[in-house]
Amino acid sequence: MNNMNFNAKPFLKWAGGKGQLLEELEKRLPSDILSKKTISRYVEPFVGGGAMFFFLKNKFKIEDAFLFDKNQELILAYEVIKNNHKELIEKLREIEDDHIQKSEDCRKKNYYEIREAYNRQMNDFNYDQYHEGWIKRASYLIFLNKTCFNGLFRQNSKGEFNVPFGRYKNPKICDESNLLEVFKALHDTNLFSRDFTYSGEYINKESFVYFDPPYRPLNTTSRFTNYFKEGFNDEDQIKLADFFKEMDKRGAKLMLSNSDPKNQNYKDTYFDNIYNNFQLERVPAKRNINRDASGRGSINEIIVRNYRD
Repeated sequence: MNNMNFNAKPFLKWAGGKGQLLEELEKRLPSDILSKKTISRYVEPFVGGGAMFFFLKNKFKIEDAFLFDKNQELILAYEVIKNNHKELIEKLREIEDDHIQKSEDCRKKNYYEIREAYNRQMNDFNYDQYHEGWIKRASYLIFLNKTCFNGLFRQNSKGEFNVPFGRYKNPKICDESNLLEVFKALHDTNLFSRDFTYSGEYINKESFVYFDPPYRPLNTTSRFTNYFKEGFNDEDQIKLADFFKEMDKRGAKLMLSNSDPKNQNYKDTYFDNIYNNFQLERVPAKRNINRDASGRGSINEIIVRNYRD
């Protein structure tokens, strides 16, 4: 499948998705990757919705890929697409056909019934060993993501999906063509539901590593870091910066993106300080997930690299 043309896009809408930043990231890829159109080893410790991975897979030959995310629900969905995409598509078709023909009130009732079943199932679900039940759970996750308010993933402190119902006239719950492309892109990819530090086992001097951690919130109303129940705080950001420095010593090429606190306070040099030995740039991007519409639009984000070419 390395010689195939891919056209995969993220199959979930994900807070902090990189769709608006991809061109800026591409410009800053290592020069040898840009010239050879090949990535020997790609490691992504926070794969999230996969926008960067799919973008690179569509344009470059990736010889080895290792994708990590602590969110076990997310990695479960990736694994299902990789191993049982046909069965997942069939299940999603059934859910979509049933949901679309309902009235809006019945759709809302259906949404909350599936959300409740999804959360209840979590209590005794086996995440450690792949089994047929993973297909149903992945279909529920995709359904909830496509029909919830603003299309995002958020968990409360108990690990429950807690996003309310969204009012969509014709939600595309089963995107069969893209799921097939995602299946192709994941064919020879290694997936891990682990903390970002475990990715270090697979990072060497031949690696290109892209870090897309949960963004540091710009203010108290933009805390979309609950992609998993533990959240991701400033202590975690510092732990990540230390890990970045450790991987730099191995000779890997590293790139990281995050929010820019200077959007709110021009004196806030938080990231400038913890990545002070690396190249940090500010680039324009768009934030699309914010409960206050006035908080959506063009702002700066940061890109950190440990190389210049």
